[in-house]
Amino acid sequence: MGFESVKKIADADFPTRWGAFRILGFEGLLAKPRPCCDHCVETGKRIEGLVALVMGNIHATPPLVRIHSQCLTGDVFGSLRCDCRLQLELALGKIAAEGAGILLYEQQEGRGIGLMAKLKAYELQDHGRDTVEANVELGYAPDCRAYELPAEVLKMLGVSAIRLITNNPDKVAAMESAGITVTERVSAEVAPQQTFERYLKTKHDKMGHILDSLVTEEHVG
Repeated sequence: MGFESVKKIADADFPTRWGAFRILGFEGLLAKPRPCCDHCVETGKRIEGLVALVMGNIHATPPLVRIHSQCLTGDVFGSLRCDCRLQLELALGKIAAEGAGILLYEQQEGRGIGLMAKLKAYELQDHGRDTVEANVELGYAPDCRAYELPAEVLKMLGVSAIRLITNNPDKVAAMESAGITVTERVSAEVAPQQTFERYLKTKHDKMGHILDSLVTEEHVG
């Protein structure tokens, strides 16, 4: 897709219960709206936003980095339909434990399909579809996200090599293809709960996410 420009909008102190961060706001001007995003297509939106939480010295060694997609239902309301909030808190805890790292928070709700479409997908899931089937039935790809903006922000921060906190090999590949070296993939796996066991299994089986707990279950079975 590509961006015509990316600029930093703000940079401020940001104390959290995990410790002191800097919070930075970035905006990227897309060359054209993303075709998979219902909001973008309907409004002709061409600006994407990203928030970066930065802690400590991120240049001494490849820093821990988490690219986290916005999840209003999980991150804000504590939904247990997904593991998003647990992953967010896991990543912040890992960064705080090291005293350095970056969390990049992208506005890509519902794996890029937007909040209202995501809620429609929830309704379909209540009637038996899994998370991939629901997206496809609504006319979307299983995952509509893109990661050019996080890569551009990392470059603006002077970071060219990272240790990426993710279970998603697509994020690793996206960083590498954008010129960001991933020296290590750090697991973002959280303890599974009954409410999102099927969700995790679908991501593992149909989307290739690396989940050691499910691999162990398969071997035991």
